[in-house]
Amino acid sequence: MSDKTPNLHAAYALKSPEDNKRLYGEWAGDYDADFAAREDYQLHIHTARAFVGAGGQGPVLDVGAGTGLCGVVLAGLGVGPIDATDISSEMLDMAMRKDIYRDAIEADLNLGIPVPRESYSGIVSSGTFTHGHLGPDVLPALLRVARPGAQFALSINARHFETFGFADALRTLERDRIQNLTLPKTRIYGDLAAGANKDDTAFIALFERI
Repeated sequence: MSDKTPNLHAAYALKSPEDNKRLYGEWAGDYDADFAAREDYQLHIHTARAFVGAGGQGPVLDVGAGTGLCGVVLAGLGVGPIDATDISSEMLDMAMRKDIYRDAIEADLNLGIPVPRESYSGIVSSGTFTHGHLGPDVLPALLRVARPGAQFALSINARHFETFGFADALRTLERDRIQNLTLPKTRIYGDLAAGANKDDTAFIALFERI
């Protein structure tokens, strides 16, 4: 592990797409060992299991796939095919080395996802909607690439669920774009976690596109 490796505090302080690309590009090579293992990160496991428990199936788009932690769990649960999208090409390179993804799509969600409409039967995202990385304004971009009836499982940091507008956005979408919304809450980290964020929680927004 490099002594220049970014940390969780730096990740939570990100404000712009350019900041995201820079930090995660630097972090890609050490991310799994430096962050996921050391911090006992568990959210990707809970999100993947929630998706499958809700009846989710492929083809799936793993949004903010990073190094592929959630994709590994999905594949282990028999879900496929899976495509990965992320703003960081370096993270996607690490994800593709895991040999679980069909395709890698480099994209800034604020600008949309460069795939045809209704390409996926499932949309999964773990750890992307947190601390200012992205707000609920990108949800329409995810709905655009989802087929009618597609299952979603999106983790959203509980601390920002109301203040960043996710609660209001989901209520609005319930009027005519999504259905069967549930919001189970889970811990982000496991019992071995330490530090200021060890007790953080997230909602997993489970719903279907109408």
